[in-house]
Amino acid sequence: MGGSVIGWDVGGAHLKAARAEGGRIVDVIQLPCPLWLGTERLTEALAAANARLGPAERHAATMTGELADVFPSRAEGVAAIAALLVEAVAPAPLRLYGGRAGFLHPDAASAHASDIASANWHASAALAARFAADALFVDIGSTTTDIVPITGGCVQAAGYTDAERLARGELVYTGLTRSFLMALCARAPVAGAWTPLACEHFATSADVFRILQELPEHADQLPTADGRDKTLAASRARLARMVGRDAADATAAEWRDLAAWFAEAQLRLIADGAMLVLSRSRLPEQAPVIGGGVGRHLAARLAARLGRPFVGFAELIGAGPAASEWLGHCAPAVAVALLEAYEGGDPA
Repeated sequence: MGGSVIGWDVGGAHLKAARAEGGRIVDVIQLPCPLWLGTERLTEALAAANARLGPAERHAATMTGELADVFPSRAEGVAAIAALLVEAVAPAPLRLYGGRAGFLHPDAASAHASDIASANWHASAALAARFAADALFVDIGSTTTDIVPITGGCVQAAGYTDAERLARGELVYTGLTRSFLMALCARAPVAGAWTPLACEHFATSADVFRILQELPEHADQLPTADGRDKTLAASRARLARMVGRDAADATAAEWRDLAAWFAEAQLRLIADGAMLVLSRSRLPEQAPVIGGGVGRHLAARLAARLGRPFVGFAELIGAGPAASEWLGHCAPAVAVALLEAYEGGDPA
């Protein structure tokens, strides 16, 4: 486990990276990277992350960014991202995480596109499985939620691709900051009446958790729905538009109540996925929920709802208190860094 490794997680909205030294994470970074605006955004983010983390002996990467609509297909996205990563870390060797196929040489990216595409959930769960024999791994990120059963120290997901996981409850397309509110529910209680929602991108889940004062610092790195400020007042104004109102039409407490409604609606979606997964997996009653992602506190809330113990991803793998918050937020980058460190060796 000697030497230095940097693990990369290339998402469609953020780039995350973690540096490991001697099998321990020593630094973690997340940068905004809206890939839908062009691949040059990834090139810029990679350069900024390299400047912060410095050179390393080896690199490992996983991704979900191939889904960005800048790419004509997922396979082309995998190949394009792999090429940009190779260029960014050269001359150091890079391996791509292929989940069920293991770590792969970048030359194999096209042939193994279906293994590499959106396999970051598998990396996080595989690392968690080294520390917990039986558990429900739940990573609530900015955009999506991964729900992965672990039994006997092995990842036991029923699906692998995004399509399979969506159908089986293991991928729930909702997250802490980027979810459109009309995707969480069809109506909301306002002034004693059910009000249908405007089907517009007026507000996001970041506004909900900002109003509830549950938004971790620096978690919301992308522009707001209307391009305006990230303040309580601005979030209330955006939320009000979802129900055809202005912020002045209700009190701050009433807007907080509405935000709590949306948070509850989102948690129900996640709980539905978890219960579907648990109905198949039959985990022992005391098997914990392992929570990762920027929405870690929602995973803890889910654990309470399911009547299960909760442990944070960072605490599970023994991270120091100074690094634990961002380490947990960037679980896939941490996972590929440590899995590569554990395996060692040069690319095959």
